[in-house]
Amino acid sequence: MAKGTTHSATKAEALKGRKWWLVDANDKTVGRLATRIATVLKGKHKPIYTPSMDTGDFVVVVNAGKARFTGKKETDKVFFTHTMHPGGEKLTPMDKLRARHPEDILLNAVRRMLPRSTLGRQMMTKLKVYAGEKHPHAAQKPEALQ
Repeated sequence: MAKGTTHSATKAEALKGRKWWLVDANDKTVGRLATRIATVLKGKHKPIYTPSMDTGDFVVVVNAGKARFTGKKETDKVFFTHTMHPGGEKLTPMDKLRARHPEDILLNAVRRMLPRSTLGRQMMTKLKVYAGEKHPHAAQKPEALQ
């Protein structure tokens, strides 16, 4: 590559270099873990990173239900959704969400760090989050992510 030029990855390069990573969320802070996962999903950890392409890797997260928050977020944080009808706002406290769908906490954190476009939705398909220890992706031989 000539000096002073910018390399744009091709689709073949992006697909060829994809790896599978395994993250154990046990006793990890949600925000710091989500930023690391978002970086890997985008592909910013690779030298072939191109902003307009999906050059990222697959990430499998286990023990998502055991991830923690700092400060008083565990008791005070409320998740907001809206049905798009008048008066259709739904507020879900953290403890109820953790009891029903513990993996949704980490999924929401990562989704909100990715682009709000078709590219971001494509990146989210490479994230696999499980509340417990078991996952069905052993055949892909995921490596531990530091």
